Amino acid sequence: METAPYARDFIKLLALEPGESVLDMGCGAGSIAIPLAQAGHPVIAADFSPAMLGTLDAGIEYYGLEDRITPLELAWDDDWDLVGPVAKAVDVAFASRSVTTTNLKGALAKLDRTARRRCAVTMVANSSPRYDLHLMNAIGASVTCSNGFVYAFNILIQMGALPQVTYFESPRRDTFDNLEAGVADFSRMLEHGNEDKVDRLRDYIAQHMIENPHAGEPGSKGVPQGRYMLDHVRKVRWAFIAWEPVSAPSS
Repeated sequence: METAPYARDFIKLLALEPGESVLDMGCGAGSIAIPLAQAGHPVIAADFSPAMLGTLDAGIEYYGLEDRITPLELAWDDDWDLVGPVAKAVDVAFASRSVTTTNLKGALAKLDRTARRRCAVTMVANSSPRYDLHLMNAIGASVTCSNGFVYAFNILIQMGALPQVTYFESPRRDTFDNLEAGVADFSRMLEHGNEDKVDRLRDYIAQHMIENPHAGEPGSKGVPQGRYMLDHVRKVRWAFIAWEPVSAPSS
């Protein structure tokens, strides 16, 4: 229920003007929508997941934001003319870590169509958030980096926009209760030819696990943190891409 460092950085880069209305596409549980509403912005909070919207509803009730946030069940691939916000419905339309569609151009165009003043998306600018790049490099495991943000930039150029890109990093802390629990958790990263690195992974964790001073406290997803953590903070690099809408208002 608290705004994470990522959300604070994202909101700062969004640079909203007082009272501007927004579309938060892929809003999840409301880590961006709730603080924006608390700051006085009318928010259309859209997500394809009823479970996420249910969690958002609980946050809306908890903070008394029923008059500021309008939840909407909506997917990228839906026909927005039928179920989505109308053209130029909000001042700013954005998708925070949520451009999950095979039709990237269509998704960007939908945001562009919906916004009057500004659009923005964040996309991974190195390896997937699932990976600890520092750990993977240390044990000699291969990692595929994502270039999706480059494609998004080029698509926007083709659309006639002048996108601006800002890079920032968000920390993630993985915790576990014992060595084998840590190995089991981090083994999820060993795929695509890295499955034989389990012994190296175990050795690395054994050498770099330290006591977690916040053990038992709620973690980033509300789950109690484990007794141990690694001696480095996992960082995910994001590309924040913003542009002025190029689509004309519908007649």
